[in-house]
Amino acid sequence: MKRANWQELLWVAIIVVLAAFWPMLANGYWLGIGVDMMMYIALATSWVLFSGPTHYISLASAAFFGVGGFIVGTGMSDYEASFWSMLALSAVVGGALAALIGLATLRLSGVYFVIFTLGLAEMIRNLVSWIQNNFLGSRGLYVLTDFTDKHLYWMLLVTAAAVYLLGWIISRSRLGFALRIIGGDETVARHVGINTAMAKVILFTSTGFFGAIVGAIIAPRWSYIEPNQVFSPQLSFFVVIMALLGGSGRLWGPIVGVVPFLLIWNWVDANFPHQSILVLGLAFLVIVYFLPHGFVGRIDQLRARARGRS
Repeated sequence: MKRANWQELLWVAIIVVLAAFWPMLANGYWLGIGVDMMMYIALATSWVLFSGPTHYISLASAAFFGVGGFIVGTGMSDYEASFWSMLALSAVVGGALAALIGLATLRLSGVYFVIFTLGLAEMIRNLVSWIQNNFLGSRGLYVLTDFTDKHLYWMLLVTAAAVYLLGWIISRSRLGFALRIIGGDETVARHVGINTAMAKVILFTSTGFFGAIVGAIIAPRWSYIEPNQVFSPQLSFFVVIMALLGGSGRLWGPIVGVVPFLLIWNWVDANFPHQSILVLGLAFLVIVYFLPHGFVGRIDQLRARARGRS
């Protein structure tokens, strides 16, 4: 088992090295697609880091992503702060916000937690819009840097690799073992002495931390930051769909979900813009009825059957 874990880490390292060459081979449209994919891989992997073992469906990705983008926009537009200082501040604020939310809400479960996290992102979006309209005197923020899509791609690649490495380390630790017990039966976990609340808060904090970092990195790409853009609820649904489609049972599962879904979404959006929302509905149906454990789970099932026959 330990050997398999090290082999998995080695394969991921090889993929990261190969992925680093993408900006040298692609430009224009395909480089932009690469940036989008890397952004969602980082977000979906951080989502799986928490939701995979606990089975809590969080729709708060847009809240943390938006916080990162808004902090970078505010700092650089209004206070002429450096991008790197605002990136660091975004990570701290995103992690702190997730910790506070986790302490207050992770006693909820099931549909109640899903509804709360969705409402959280909408509440923050409206709060930011209200502050801008009433106190800042402007609706949008300008983020002007010398970064190109190549730079943003590499930054997102490093972020995604860091998320995976953290998840790999946690999965081999006592915290990872505790989270797997919580995912199986939280009541049993409490009875055997596991501090379930603290374990969930730690993982949820990491989701907010990395979500804010991704939002901060993407901000220069848009140049102009507006609340409805960075706090879009569509982003939260995208992250969940991609993670579940690939398979939340494995940390590398989101990669399998992000690539095909994003390619299909972009093709439909370009050729049938008024029907693109149907892709979301179809994706949910495919996950629920045909791939409840994602592509990775389906592959594992087929392998198990093959071994059983042999």
